[in-house]
Amino acid sequence: MNSRRKFLQKSFLAGAGLSLPAFVSADQLGAYLKKVAPSDQINFAVIGCKGMGWSNINAQLKQERVNCIALADIDQSVLDQRAADVEKLRGKKPKVYTDYRKMLENKDIDAVIIGTPDHWHCLNLVDSLSAGKHVYVEKPIANTIEECRVMVDATKRYGKMVQVGQWQRSGSQYAEAIDYVKSGKLGQIRLVKCWAYQGWMKPVPVVPDGPVPQGVDYDMWLGPAPKRPFNANRFHFNFRWFWDYAGGLMTDWGVHEIDIALFAMGVSAPKSIMASGGKFAYPDDASETPDTLQTVYEYDGFNMLWEHATGIDKGNYDSSEGIAFIGNNGTLMVNRGGWKVMPEGSNQDGKWVEKLDKVDHVKPKFNAMEQHAVNFVDAIVANDASKLTCGIETGSVAAINAQMGNIAFKTGEKLYWDKDKGLFTNPKANELVKASYHNGWNLPKV
Repeated sequence: MNSRRKFLQKSFLAGAGLSLPAFVSADQLGAYLKKVAPSDQINFAVIGCKGMGWSNINAQLKQERVNCIALADIDQSVLDQRAADVEKLRGKKPKVYTDYRKMLENKDIDAVIIGTPDHWHCLNLVDSLSAGKHVYVEKPIANTIEECRVMVDATKRYGKMVQVGQWQRSGSQYAEAIDYVKSGKLGQIRLVKCWAYQGWMKPVPVVPDGPVPQGVDYDMWLGPAPKRPFNANRFHFNFRWFWDYAGGLMTDWGVHEIDIALFAMGVSAPKSIMASGGKFAYPDDASETPDTLQTVYEYDGFNMLWEHATGIDKGNYDSSEGIAFIGNNGTLMVNRGGWKVMPEGSNQDGKWVEKLDKVDHVKPKFNAMEQHAVNFVDAIVANDASKLTCGIETGSVAAINAQMGNIAFKTGEKLYWDKDKGLFTNPKANELVKASYHNGWNLPKV
């Protein structure tokens, strides 16, 4: 939080001779940024424009110093819609491409947002970096541990700014909660709980394979994933629930919550992992990934529990998602709605005495996604990766831990991690660390 405040007060738009208060609204931000000269503006492009790709560029366009000059997508209907959306926001249509590689030849592009399915992230990122672009990549950064490592190596090689879309890192409530955890007031923290209970998620109905929709380059959508007939369930949003393309809620939501938990606790790799779950809510629907899962991670001195469930909203502490740090003196719970502290206590001579002061619900102070967008551009302007709130190393830690949970689920065994080798002690699990590319695509070599 302190670094973000300094960023806003000192470095942000320093070249324009401007200063900002510690917290600003989107409208205030726009007013400041209108003073930015066109020569100081950053030209963005997007690969994968339908869902989070659009959310991310929309957040960037709250800044007057950002332009969107190009879009790439394999679905012509999405391209047409998003080009019109950008024109509505800025009065000018971006160039559109059906092959992102052709788009990357555009020398006017400074930065690229990657909003494609997880199985494409590694290729998209390495290609963008090698083309000289800065990158904002959606989480989880990749669909395998091996790809995560390639992406970290590529970022080091090309020296560009890479921000990962784990935007909770830019939320005031998370920064405040992390500071409290690190203060030691909670006492010995023996357990951290992370969870996502997603009541909105209903069964994915089974539908037959069918023709590829008009205007869709389905072979390009598959890319390095196994060749399969087109099925609407595997396309666009629902790709998340199929192993070929993603890792289910364990990676989709898990990286957000696990990232905060590990950062607050100052750890990066577990000693052991075990997981249990399955398709208990909707056993006959079309999805592959578990709709119910509990994963236990063992770190030095504490355990972390990840759990998720679909079709249910009432999670821990009556919250559908969050992170709880459970210490001897009390529990801190934080989520997108804010944070609070629930003290422990004891009966002393007939009187209940609490071990620390209660902290009532503290709400977030600003829009974290928009703040995350501003942070990325500031790092680009300063050409300083240390300014990034969530760089590629941070994103890889969260993604790798989440992938470990899925690997433990798939093997059905308690797994042990050798941090020196960066591998499991289980050969079967180590096979799942690797990326498997198809259709003539190859894992990038850096």
